[in-house]
Amino acid sequence: MSESQSINYQRIAEAIVYIQANFKSQPSLEEIAAQVHLSPFHFQRMFSDWAGVSPKKFMQYLSVEYAKQLLQGKEATLFEAAQETGLSGTGRLHDLFVKIEGMTPGEFKNGGENLQINYSFAESPFGEIIVASTPKGICHLAFFSDQSEGEATMRTRFPNASYHRLVDKIQQEALYIFQHDWNKLNQIKLHLHGTPFQLKVWDALLKIPMGNLTTYGSIAGEIEKPKASRAIGTAIGSNPVAFLIPCHRVIQSSGKIGGYMWGNTRKSAIIGWEAAQLNGEV
Repeated sequence: MSESQSINYQRIAEAIVYIQANFKSQPSLEEIAAQVHLSPFHFQRMFSDWAGVSPKKFMQYLSVEYAKQLLQGKEATLFEAAQETGLSGTGRLHDLFVKIEGMTPGEFKNGGENLQINYSFAESPFGEIIVASTPKGICHLAFFSDQSEGEATMRTRFPNASYHRLVDKIQQEALYIFQHDWNKLNQIKLHLHGTPFQLKVWDALLKIPMGNLTTYGSIAGEIEKPKASRAIGTAIGSNPVAFLIPCHRVIQSSGKIGGYMWGNTRKSAIIGWEAAQLNGEV
C-alpha cells in the first residue's frame, strides 16, 4: 500500500461524513470537494486512487440508508438490500486462510509473562495501524490516531509480555491483505486469547465473505445462540484484530451501520472500499 493512501484517508473520511449526512440530496462532486477544500479535479483523482472507483460510484456502496429503506419498506432480506446497494459479492471466505490458535490459560495467567511479542506500525488505506505478533500468529491489530496511545492500548492486553519493536514475516504476511495480494492469504494465522464464546463469535465473523454484510441476529443464529445478540455484540466489540477478523461487516438489522470500536466513519469507509475492491475483481 502507498503511504499516500493513509494520508488521503483523512480527507476521504471527511468526505464520507459529509456524504452520510447529505446522502438523500445526492451531493455533486463539486459540493463534496468543497467540503474537503479541494478542487473537483484533485478530489476526483485522489478519491479514485484511494478507492479504485469514482466518488459517485463509491456513494452507491455507502447506501446503507437505501438498504434501510428496502428492509423497512418491503419484504426484502438483508442480502437483497445489500445487493441492491452494491454491497454483495462472492469474495473468498476469511476462514479459508485464517486459522485461530487459541492461547493457553498458562500463557496469560500472569498477563502474558514469558510471551514474546513483536510489534510495528504500518500504513493502511484507513489510517495508521499497530500490528503485533507472537511466533504463532497475529495477536493484535488496531487503528490509532496517536502511536503512543496505540502502543499503550496493546500493552494493556498483555502487561507482562516481552515486547520488541520489530517487523517480522508474520506481520508482513498479514499486511498483504491491504495490498489486495490474495496469494499470501493462506499464510495468515491468528494467535488469540478469548473465552470459548468469544472465539466462537470471532470464528463466525471469519465466515462473512468480503463485500457482504450480516446482522448481529444472523451471527447469533450461526453459533446457535439465537437469544444472545447482546452478548454477541459485546464479543464483537472485543475483537482484538481489526479488519482480519471482519467485525466491520456486521450491521444492525434495520440497515444502520451500528457501532465500531475504531469509529463508524472508518467502518463505512471499509465497507465501501471492500465493495469497490470486489467490484474491480469481478
